[in-house]
Amino acid sequence: MGQGRPAGYDRDLGLFPDELLAFVEQSQPTAWKQLVTRLGGEGIARAKVAQHVAAQIDHRGVVSVLREPVKLNGVAFHVCFFKPANTLTEALTTRYEANRTAVVRQLHHSESAPADSLDLVLVVNGIPTATAELKNTLTQQGVQDAMRQYRTDRNPADLIFRSRAFVHFAVDPHRAYMTTRLERDRTRFLPFNQGTGGPGQQGGDGNPLAPAGYATSYLWEEVWQRDAWLDLIGSFVHAEDGKFLFPRYHQWHAVRSIIAATLRDGAGVNRLIQHSAGSGKSNTIAWTAHALSRLHNEANQPIFDKVVVITDRVVLDRQLQDTVAGLEHTPGAVKRIDKDSAQLKDALSGHAARVIITTLQKFPVVAELAADVVGKSFAVLVDEAHSSTSGSPSSSSRRCCRPGRSPICRPKNPRTTRASTWART
Repeated sequence: MGQGRPAGYDRDLGLFPDELLAFVEQSQPTAWKQLVTRLGGEGIARAKVAQHVAAQIDHRGVVSVLREPVKLNGVAFHVCFFKPANTLTEALTTRYEANRTAVVRQLHHSESAPADSLDLVLVVNGIPTATAELKNTLTQQGVQDAMRQYRTDRNPADLIFRSRAFVHFAVDPHRAYMTTRLERDRTRFLPFNQGTGGPGQQGGDGNPLAPAGYATSYLWEEVWQRDAWLDLIGSFVHAEDGKFLFPRYHQWHAVRSIIAATLRDGAGVNRLIQHSAGSGKSNTIAWTAHALSRLHNEANQPIFDKVVVITDRVVLDRQLQDTVAGLEHTPGAVKRIDKDSAQLKDALSGHAARVIITTLQKFPVVAELAADVVGKSFAVLVDEAHSSTSGSPSSSSRRCCRPGRSPICRPKNPRTTRASTWART
């Protein structure tokens, strides 16, 4: 990300208008010319487009505006482009490269207290997406002071907190925490740490020691890196009823690890994700399912024809369903099997549904149909791989994914943990 100018921020709009307009003009010149013509000249167009985008964010929410088109006077345009699943269309790649990402330091953001400033703001095409308060233990301040600052010194009614940035980080050299909603003393921060053993390894609360640097450097080196941040916005952030869902570090790392391994090894491999209780397993499954459904290999071919999510709960996990559906905006791409086996068969044999969510009790239908399908690959994510997966329904899973091939989702010790997820990719 580049370095942004604090002076470019418009507190009334909650935007960096020059950055926003430069992006629209450069990435969508035809739409921009139409806006200039229909709105009565470039000067008027610049003012009205910025005002309209701000109003749309207030009305629809920042995530919706970043992901979906904005319409003004019959002209549709985008305020952000995300990395395409394949490289077949050069224009999509060119538009993605046009995104303007920036880090702004010491931003005077507040309408209620104009002298106040935020240590850091991440901006995408002129739209504030995240804030951070940074503390240095050399000045006898730590992450607890950053969290206190958000709770006591920051006004949740200020525009940047109310309806612009969707996540706020409290950081010192050793630890990081994040929240998606400021509510004064009721503000709840969650850890955004790797664990003392490092990503994906056993360890305690915190981060590995970093004698030669900062233990929290993964934030700016990995998470806030341009492509990673745009992917987080496009594929992870979920908005519902005015609240945001943002992954914790272990969830983000788990999904990225599975995607990287699948790109390397292809289909036909069993993988295990272990989550402790209360660590957001259902959301990790949802993000993984969405990512696998879009995954293409180097030849620009989809690796999987379908992604099937299986839960052993008779009443499907509503959070899982809503999160998957909220990330996918193509009508019919996510199918919830809430009726009978005929509905499941239609979803598996049809072309529209890419992600299918069903129960373990209906899994034999998946295995039966897969046995008759030639040249198709399924990714199967099994929720709750514990004692219930050792019963007769799961025995049918031996015939799934690549028909007639190796067992699927069958742990050596099925009772290992209630919060495990077996994924056949």
